[in-house]
Amino acid sequence: MSQQYYGTGRRKTSSARVFISLGTGKITVNKYDLNKYFNGLWATKYILQPLKITNTINLLDIYVTVNGGGINSQVIALRHGLTRALIVYNKKFRNALRSAGFVERDSRKVERKKVGCKKARRSPQFSKR
Repeated sequence: MSQQYYGTGRRKTSSARVFISLGTGKITVNKYDLNKYFNGLWATKYILQPLKITNTINLLDIYVTVNGGGINSQVIALRHGLTRALIVYNKKFRNALRSAGFVERDSRKVERKKVGCKKARRSPQFSKR
């Protein structure tokens, strides 16, 4: 078996563990094909962006385990993990991926609910009587 490279991507409560190795371009997500798991063209295009920038679309096999969050969050986490794995695979890819904005993690999370409020910042409606 050829050498494997690893990267972890996160977004909100989603986390993606991405393993890449030399191969034919097969992408597997949670034991399903990429198109079958995400079931949409936009997700596939979004995930393949780092591979297009580095010209490695048909050179690497990608195996991903992703959990937590929703579909959108999982797609972004997968792209982040793939970017990190590509940087481990070849350090020269870092500048191109950073200029595209794929290296930095999106650290926004849901704000917690406060005591006495209906949501994080929404207070109960004032009633005069």
